Amino acid sequence: MSGTEGNRAYGRKPFRRSKSHFTDRITADGRDGWPVEAGRYRLVVSRACPWASRAVISRRLLGLEDALSMAITDPVQDDRSWRFTLDPGGRDPVLGIGFLSEAYDAREPEYPGGVSVPAIVDVPSGRLVTNDYQRITLDLATEWTALHRDGAPDLYPARLRDEIDEVMADVYEDVNNGVYRAGFATDQEEYAEACERLFRRLELLTERLGNRRYLVGDTITEADIRLFTTLVRFDAVYHGHFKCNRWKLTENQVLWAYVRDLYQTPGFGDTADFDHIKRHYYQVHTGINPTGIVPLGPDLSGWLTPHRREELGGRPFGDGTPPGPIPEGEEVPVAGRPPEDDTGRGTT
Repeated sequence: MSGTEGNRAYGRKPFRRSKSHFTDRITADGRDGWPVEAGRYRLVVSRACPWASRAVISRRLLGLEDALSMAITDPVQDDRSWRFTLDPGGRDPVLGIGFLSEAYDAREPEYPGGVSVPAIVDVPSGRLVTNDYQRITLDLATEWTALHRDGAPDLYPARLRDEIDEVMADVYEDVNNGVYRAGFATDQEEYAEACERLFRRLELLTERLGNRRYLVGDTITEADIRLFTTLVRFDAVYHGHFKCNRWKLTENQVLWAYVRDLYQTPGFGDTADFDHIKRHYYQVHTGINPTGIVPLGPDLSGWLTPHRREELGGRPFGDGTPPGPIPEGEEVPVAGRPPEDDTGRGTT
């Protein structure tokens, strides 16, 4: 759902996550009519959105910045959906539009559904190609390989896909989507059921990650990306705003170390914008936060503290290498570091 009317409804009617309506795929063979092609497409994201953040991280890890340009929306929507008010003149400089809904309308006039991110738009036609948040990152990892940087990691290795899919399905149901079911619940029973499932799954993940550095195998995979985008938002918004408050992430020794390990890995923390995250949730979801007040906390100083997860072994990028410098204009403030500190960030 998008726009102020939909946002006011959160917390007042049962929450159901809509399936992606535009599910065309951009593939190496172009079988859906959209072949992989450098410079042809534009990825539209919000840094506030966990579903869009998956694509931001994957794009950076795979080194697709030159091949797939990226548009960043204002974290605060209005009744016309995601808007490009961060750009000069309030229009995306590549697509020439002020609102993502214009690309949706170009694809399907009077489309009745919500306008969601991530979305990939065909630049020449201005038409939306896909808003399939579950598939976009998998295709970036498997269909865009000809355009990957040298040393790009294999985020969806064939030999581990069954296990990755199984882990991701549980994480999606109970964690990624579970925080929303708790936060947008309309009665006590609905909230309690979602909250109980969420923390039960987090406890199972704690056990899984107690003696292994990553969720599947000994390198970062798509499963870690999908869990990270929820965990990095947990204390900042889900604990308070969504009432997922049995404990804070910082109170769970294993998960707090795990998410710090990923945060300190290039491609993760350098794409996470806590200002966008907090302003979006607290200012847009007026159905559950009618004042629009954005909290000052939590304290972000711990994100760069030692995690010691390297003692479990594992190789973040496998046989590959870390991504290079962040492209100009895509930098975000780093939690725990003064803005004037320009020292390099490493990984373990």
